[in-house]
Amino acid sequence: MATEIERKFLIDLTKIGPLEGGTYIKQGYIATADKTVVRARLAGNKAYLTLKGENKGITRAEFEYEIPVADARQIMTELCHGPMVEKTRYLIVFSGHTWEVDIFHGDNDGLVVAEIELENEDESFELPAWVTTEVSGDAKYYNASLLDNPFKRWEKL
Repeated sequence: MATEIERKFLIDLTKIGPLEGGTYIKQGYIATADKTVVRARLAGNKAYLTLKGENKGITRAEFEYEIPVADARQIMTELCHGPMVEKTRYLIVFSGHTWEVDIFHGDNDGLVVAEIELENEDESFELPAWVTTEVSGDAKYYNASLLDNPFKRWEKL
């Protein structure tokens, strides 16, 4: 089974230095009856269909498939109702791991999150100096949650 083991953190952008080579991402979600997630994503000149299971700690089932860009656009137009999540993703390699730094746009402008994917839940890793607070277990930081409760509605951190 495909598995995603991911930890998520808030960061201090003033400590990270200039970010270059980001990829603009737009993603929409198809409504489900339970805690699963079905997402269509446009990332640069590629597109993906992703299915994610319910989180169990920092682990969940994840299946991701590259699909034609035209299919993703049609899925987002016809099947993804409501707002889209938009962000720019930067990849930063630090101490043997690749960190994904997401700077959100639109209704989530001002939110910046870094994620690290691990091989197992007990894998050790070094935190960069720009990492501040872990938010791995906080559902409000899930991309799918940002549709119903965007960052602009939160009390400022």
